[in-house]
Amino acid sequence: MAVATKLQRPVLVLNASYEPINVCAARRALVLVLKGVAATEETTSQPVHSARRCMQMPSVIRLLEYRRIPHQTRALSRKNILMRDRYTCQYCHKSMPSAEMTLDHVIPRSRAGESAWENLVACCHQCNNRKGNRTPEEAGMKLARAPRPFSLHTSRHLMRLLGKSDEQWRKYLFF
Repeated sequence: MAVATKLQRPVLVLNASYEPINVCAARRALVLVLKGVAATEETTSQPVHSARRCMQMPSVIRLLEYRRIPHQTRALSRKNILMRDRYTCQYCHKSMPSAEMTLDHVIPRSRAGESAWENLVACCHQCNNRKGNRTPEEAGMKLARAPRPFSLHTSRHLMRLLGKSDEQWRKYLFF
């Protein structure tokens, strides 16, 4: 596995109370551990090397001080819309990498459609071109599910989905 790919791997972040609170890239997890803000709870079998050190790549980290997490709202961003929709086109149901996805305004911007959680969905280029400047009904297309704001429930659900591929996460995610 290439170093860049290794550093992008998802890492589960736990609060000091062992409650799952986030997922971050391995690069960020390493920084938190090296700064002494977090401790490694689980590691992968792949080491990461620097000029002076060799350490195991974390799979799960835990913050050393408890962080009060307010009712979470996520920023409206392309990344968060794609995550909410699980990198799946909401019209043809194909999953694909983020580079191959676009965002679609369900009600087109030219018709006063807003850039809001409830009006943006993940979409492949082909479906976005097919839909064009029309509503899904006018284009004869159906949404997989109505778009909703990103919620704490959505966030925990995504952690569980990611955790299905990482056996080490399961004991922290309450399967």
